[in-house]
Amino acid sequence: MKNRYLLTILLFCCLHFNSWGQENSDSIVQVQPAPIPTIEIGQYSLNVSEGKLVFNAGGLNGNAAISINGEDKTLVFRNGIAEMPVESSASGALYLIKTGKHNHHLYHLSDLGNNQYRLRNIPMWLSLLPPLIAILLALIFKEVVVSLFVGVWTGAFIAGGLRIDSLYYLIVSFLAVVEKYMITALNDSGHLSVIIFSLMIGGMVAVISRNGGMAGVVNALSRYAKSRRSTKFVTWLLGVAIFFDDYANTLIVGNTMRSVTDKFKISREKLAYIVDSTAAPVAAIAFITTWIGAELGYIDDGIKLLHNFDTSLTPYAIFIESLKYSFYPFLTLIFILMLIYLKRDFGPMVKAEKRALYQGQVAPKSAENTRDEELENLDPVPGAPHKWHHAFIPVVLVILMTIFGLVDSGLSSLYESVQEAGGQLASQSWGSVWSAMGILLPEGEGGFFVKLGRVIGASDSYKALLWASLSGLLMAIAITLFNKTMKLGETINTVITGFKTMLPALIILALAWSLALTTEELNTATYLTSALADSINPYFVPAIIFVLAAFISFSTGSSWSTMAILYPIAVPTIWAICLGAGWTPEESMPMLYNVISTVLAASVLGDHCSPISDTTILSSLASDCNHIDHVRTQLPYALTVGIVSLVAGSLATMLGGGWLVCFSLMIASIAALFLIIRYVGEKVEDLEEG
Repeated sequence: MKNRYLLTILLFCCLHFNSWGQENSDSIVQVQPAPIPTIEIGQYSLNVSEGKLVFNAGGLNGNAAISINGEDKTLVFRNGIAEMPVESSASGALYLIKTGKHNHHLYHLSDLGNNQYRLRNIPMWLSLLPPLIAILLALIFKEVVVSLFVGVWTGAFIAGGLRIDSLYYLIVSFLAVVEKYMITALNDSGHLSVIIFSLMIGGMVAVISRNGGMAGVVNALSRYAKSRRSTKFVTWLLGVAIFFDDYANTLIVGNTMRSVTDKFKISREKLAYIVDSTAAPVAAIAFITTWIGAELGYIDDGIKLLHNFDTSLTPYAIFIESLKYSFYPFLTLIFILMLIYLKRDFGPMVKAEKRALYQGQVAPKSAENTRDEELENLDPVPGAPHKWHHAFIPVVLVILMTIFGLVDSGLSSLYESVQEAGGQLASQSWGSVWSAMGILLPEGEGGFFVKLGRVIGASDSYKALLWASLSGLLMAIAITLFNKTMKLGETINTVITGFKTMLPALIILALAWSLALTTEELNTATYLTSALADSINPYFVPAIIFVLAAFISFSTGSSWSTMAILYPIAVPTIWAICLGAGWTPEESMPMLYNVISTVLAASVLGDHCSPISDTTILSSLASDCNHIDHVRTQLPYALTVGIVSLVAGSLATMLGGGWLVCFSLMIASIAALFLIIRYVGEKVEDLEEG
């Protein structure tokens, strides 16, 4: 009985305790904490304490969104103070902090030990110094290797925290040029592909030169290239014909036509200009090129950020529609033709052409004397037959294998995409993937060229170029051995000699890539793009974007990186500006098309003007032209076409856009360029033609 009472009391207590806990639990749930307000950071100061960045922004309280090195973060401010843990080391690291749309600050943080830190604000305008110093020194001293090295050193010193007070860190930044930047640049599969591709093309050219094939090409082309004018035209025609890739275009046309242009006393500077100014422009605007995939990807990234946008428009359709505003690539190709037809030049090119024509020096004596004598020995071996097909077959094989590689790698990539999209494939064959591609395309877009563009866009261009150059080299060796023109040992030595001819340009390329790494690390492009203001008249935006894209491309030496940086910024910016000005989406579309083509065209312009551009360097290499001489002679031509293109592009949308308006402006631009050449250019008399 006693136990029964005790059990009853215990059960009552348990039930009462559970009820009390439940009541209190319910009361806790019902109490809602006050929401934390979202705030924006204006002016702030920054310091470091115990491995944390400490933000002081007055009396702010709430959550603030910021970005550190491109990664979105949230700071919680209490009484104006917010902290964020960061990693630090003795060598230090850079932190790009973005607190507003155009509010960027760059800091260098290093750990001095004993809970002491060094925090240095790096003015972002200093990010312009590395490329500008390299370019300025190259133009002044006409020596690009040392100039690029100094530019990279400058970038390494700035990225190292501007430690002016320490000789040790000055030496460390000097050593970082090779130890950090060059190694990183070369530890890139794309860069290594370009190097190996260039080496094998150099080996192939050396072999077909020694086995008499190149001499045979000269003899064969002499039927069509009967004068200086027709030789330049044939060079231009080849440059337009090999439209699928700018690298392949540059190396094939430059190496093939060099002997022919030498015969007709055409300067190496003029050859390099024609080669350079046909390669990128035609690759940028052709429907099926190695550029198209990157361009469509950049456009797609940009339009995904738009509000109230017609989502039925595909990136390919937008690209085609934007071509009517691509004045610079089209005008550059036509400008070369007018220079050839009128037989006139202006700027430093006049001196170069007269030197070649009247003195017989296709290259300056200073450039000729500095070349290694061993590299000169690429004349046909004694008794070698001068047969054009000994060179033609390897070159055509390079072209065909490039196309094969693009199609094969593109379809292989799309095979996986089709499977992921739920497509049913009988096999991995080309035909099966091609037939099933419709699942990846918007409704109504299943045409041959749309499909082919998608295939090339998904391809691995580096793989294709490697396959092509290896095939061309092996074919040149096989032809040489089959005809017993040279023995195997002599042939391989010739290949190695061809490799050596490429080394000077490859050193320049490696340094140019290293310099690009410093501009990326210092956020040069971010600084330049942040110069865009919010309150701009929509009609002024294409001109601003044109100048900005050209300057970024000139500073970084890369049209591709410029497009990658600007498209996601320029596309939503112009759309927001147009809608903010009260325009409808339909009224805003011509401006959007204009800006898309402007980024592409101005990127090519800056690439043409920059001495640190890889395609400019390769053009000098393939034409055997002094690199700075090539830049100096090409610069006035590129800027002339660029200015006319800038005016035409600015007027296009002001006059309503449309194909008729753009075509009329294109004709007017051609007429303006014709008059410039006619009245500014100087007649370079042709000995053969009077």
